[in-house]
Amino acid sequence: MNTDLMFSSKKDDWETPQSLFDELNKEFGFSIDVCASNQNAKVNRFWNWDMDSLKIPWIEWATSNNMPPVFWMNPPYGREIGKWIKKAYEESLKGATVVCLLPARTDTRWWHDYCMKGEIRFIRGRLKFSGCKHSAPFPSAIVIFEGGRANAHR
Repeated sequence: MNTDLMFSSKKDDWETPQSLFDELNKEFGFSIDVCASNQNAKVNRFWNWDMDSLKIPWIEWATSNNMPPVFWMNPPYGREIGKWIKKAYEESLKGATVVCLLPARTDTRWWHDYCMKGEIRFIRGRLKFSGCKHSAPFPSAIVIFEGGRANAHR
């Protein structure tokens, strides 16, 4: 397996497999894709990298546009991933539902600080991201921060 690109910093925006997205979209009904590019957006409404959605108040935006605050997030998997997870968690505390496709990096600070407070669904096997020849060399998980119901008791 050629993992040169998967482990490099040349690319950190891996397109969600359509079948996985469709299954989750059927369950949650996403309003916005918060970390998209014009090439990999999964929802008709999306914020691309130029918009820097880390600075956008997600729930206020959805409310002001009469949209349910239900967001899809497949963030860049590079060094900045912790900022995206923190943002998703914080928006959920305001009432948003954020469903995240993440590498299952259970040894990281961001995983313990935020992901452990959401619902975690580990994905069996290794995902084959859209447009990739091989499966990912790392496990993946869906982490759900649900509308103020993040597991605050943890």
